[in-house]
Amino acid sequence: MCGIIGYLGDREAAPIIMDTLKRLEYRGYDSAGVAVLESADTKPRVVKTAGKVADLERELAAGKPLKGMLGIGHTRWATHGKPNTINAHPHWDCGERIMVIHNGIIENFAELKKELQAKGHKFRTETDTEVVPHLVEEYYNGDLVDAARQAINRLQGAYSLVIFSRDDPGLLIGARLNAPLMVGLGKKEWFICSDLTGVIPYTKKALVLGEGQMVAITRLGPVVTDLTGASVEPRIVRVNWDVAQAQKGGYSHYMLKEINEDAEAVRNALRGYLDGRGNVSFPEFDLSDRQLLKFERVVMVGAGSSLTAATIGKYLVEDLARLPVDVESASEFRYRHPLLDEKLLLVALSQSGETADTLAAIREAREKGATVVSICNVVGSSMTMESDGVIYMHSGPEIGVCSSKTFVGHVTALVLLAMRLAAVRHRVAPERLAGLTQELHKVADAIDEVLRHSRRIRSVARRYAKYRDFMYIGRGINSPMAFEGALKIKEISYLHAEGYAAGELKHGPIALLDENFPVLAIATSSSMLDKMIGNIQEVAARGAPVLALVNRREPKLRGLVRDFIEVPEVDEVLSPLVNAAALQLFAYHVAVERGCDVDQPRNLAKSVTVE
Repeated sequence: MCGIIGYLGDREAAPIIMDTLKRLEYRGYDSAGVAVLESADTKPRVVKTAGKVADLERELAAGKPLKGMLGIGHTRWATHGKPNTINAHPHWDCGERIMVIHNGIIENFAELKKELQAKGHKFRTETDTEVVPHLVEEYYNGDLVDAARQAINRLQGAYSLVIFSRDDPGLLIGARLNAPLMVGLGKKEWFICSDLTGVIPYTKKALVLGEGQMVAITRLGPVVTDLTGASVEPRIVRVNWDVAQAQKGGYSHYMLKEINEDAEAVRNALRGYLDGRGNVSFPEFDLSDRQLLKFERVVMVGAGSSLTAATIGKYLVEDLARLPVDVESASEFRYRHPLLDEKLLLVALSQSGETADTLAAIREAREKGATVVSICNVVGSSMTMESDGVIYMHSGPEIGVCSSKTFVGHVTALVLLAMRLAAVRHRVAPERLAGLTQELHKVADAIDEVLRHSRRIRSVARRYAKYRDFMYIGRGINSPMAFEGALKIKEISYLHAEGYAAGELKHGPIALLDENFPVLAIATSSSMLDKMIGNIQEVAARGAPVLALVNRREPKLRGLVRDFIEVPEVDEVLSPLVNAAALQLFAYHVAVERGCDVDQPRNLAKSVTVE
């Protein structure tokens, strides 16, 4: 959600902050603001506005340039208070000396606000965040770090905070609980940021704050403590991608660029984990065969596209390893008092590693004795630090709000996990694992072929962009892909779309169908293809236009299907990887035809760090 940047160094802060905010736009937001301190003799200068970072740029250009080497910037995704200029961050205290930006939700803000108002503090906004600078002001007695620590210890909920004060012009403070925050480490300059993507032009090295930790940065460098003031040994991470990977690279949208990286996402997810004989090993989840054999059940949790990937993972693990798998929505998992013990493996899926509901599921599982492995894209994220093991996708930065290449990365990692569990349990012949290994390497080439035919998919998408309703259907391991295809077109085209297992059509959904309700049928080669063709016949009989995703134009589909999207054939258990690329391109081209903002869809944020 909210994008955060704080800067302390030897350069002018404002240009760096604005450059970083542009890079953080992908997180989703509705207003933006910046505050810079020129010296202890002047008040911090604040400029903020509703709307986009471009609107903030225009405000800055219209006024006196912001000067100073200490500053903060923020893009806000509204929770408390309308998305307008006054509620935009930064927020400040009564004396306009203490500046604060915040990601998260302060759950006890109402009682704190009432307490502070009783002591004479004046509030200007509707936000929960504004209690923080007033609390710091209330506790300030010449030591900003101590005042911030006391204030933060009063907060309940989720927060990543960045604070500075006119009274301490060489000090920048950050703190986090249940929301991401790290410190980019440059040469005599430091960047407190919500994720490293924003500051990658300046540094590839970061100090990652853990839960309930605080950092105080001076010209001597950062000092990390817990919220009692005790010193903490900081964790340092490095990223291996460069700024070019976080740019459009000539594509019209980040999402299109990232769809075109689907094949590379497969290759990256395999690299270092899979050898030529079908043996899988995970360096950051290095359990012995004996340890893996103790698991009697697997639970997979995720949200959005990660939840769809988890459902595919259920098919994979149950088919290959013959181990029972439950799939749970992370947002519901802990609230239904799940049955958890030491014989359970919890697999948590998240691109960012910061999804609040998924983090809560991890904590619940570990507290009850379960083993947790996270499948994640971001090194040093909260999930990676709180899990027993990690399977990194290595997909590189994904800037588009909607998951594309990281969905493919998740599914590839789940194939590998299923193969590892299958090998340990001796449920699959070595020849089958060797065959899957060969097929996995072919999958990337098959995806490349889909991507080369993007223009054909675009021409089909143009014919369907006029419709307001869609139904996606699939069977077997591709029934989850019906849900994912429907989700994609909802997210970026704002169209109504339903995803169903095709066998469920007769149990209600078929009532929706008519000539204005097209159906996208995933009919690639499978053990259930004949059943799927029967479902397509049912659809066609109701007059609904049918668009079929196929490996070849089956003779049985003639006269039933209006349009085809053809993709290469691969092993059935790997077919979701190839089909995902085609469904992503179809949704993308429909959205572009409709004039939608595919990189920043309305009401959505890239990383959902609050419940």
